[in-house]
Amino acid sequence: MRQFDELVAEAEAADVSGWGFDWLAGRASEERPPWGYSRLLAQRLAGVESALDLDTGGGEVLNEAAHFPPRMCATESWPPNAQKARERLARRGVQVVETCGEAALPFANQSFQLVTARHPISPNWSEIYRVLQPGGHYFAQHVGPASAFELIEFFLGPQPEARTMRDAQSEAAAARAAGLTVTDLRTVRCRMAFHDVGAVIWILRKCVWWVPDFSVQRYLDELVELDRQMRRGEPFIAFSARHLIEARR
Repeated sequence: MRQFDELVAEAEAADVSGWGFDWLAGRASEERPPWGYSRLLAQRLAGVESALDLDTGGGEVLNEAAHFPPRMCATESWPPNAQKARERLARRGVQVVETCGEAALPFANQSFQLVTARHPISPNWSEIYRVLQPGGHYFAQHVGPASAFELIEFFLGPQPEARTMRDAQSEAAAARAAGLTVTDLRTVRCRMAFHDVGAVIWILRKCVWWVPDFSVQRYLDELVELDRQMRRGEPFIAFSARHLIEARR
C-alpha cells in the first residue's frame, strides 16, 4: 500500500462528478441487491411509450438500458451531473432537464407511463402521482435507513435521529397517502468494505451529505486511525441499506 500522503493527495484530486464509482475498483466493494435494478429497469423501459428518470446523476444507470421509449426524459439538480447526463444521453434522444430542489417537476399532468429513480434524493410523491398517467407505474431503488452509518458515525459520532430516516414502510405509507398503490416493496442490507484511506476520502467527497463538514484537515486524526487499521489488513466494514419499491397510479 502506498504512503498515507500519496493516497490522500490522489483521492483529493480525483474527479467525483457524475454517479459512477469506477474509481473505487480494487479499493472498495459493495454487495449488490439481489433483485438487479438495472435489469428490471431495462425491462420496464422497453414496455412503455414514455418514461421519466428522476435524479439521474450523470445518466450512468439509465444509459445501461438497451432501449428507451419514444419519449424519454430525465431530471438532475446538480449542474455538473446534469451536464454529464446531457453529454451521455442526448445522443440517444433523452431530454435532460435541470431541476431545482423541491420545486414542482417541469412536466404537465399525466405525462408519463413510467417514472423511475435510482437513489432519489427525496421522492416527492405528490409530484410523482401528478406526472404519472392513470395506470402508470413508479419503479425505483431507494437508499434505506442508516445506510453506511458505520462509516458516517465513525466521523460524526452517534446519529440516533438520522438513523430512522428513509424507512421503507414510511415511504410506502407516504406513496399511498399521495394516491399511489404500492405493488412491491423489498429491503436488503449489503456489505461494504473499504481497503485504503483514499477510498474513504473519495466516497466522502462524492456523497457530501454523509459527513457534511468533511475535509481531510478537519478529520485528519480519524483518517490516520483508519489508515493504520487498513495497513494491518483490516478493511473498514459498513452496510448499505436499499429498498425496491413499485407503485401504480
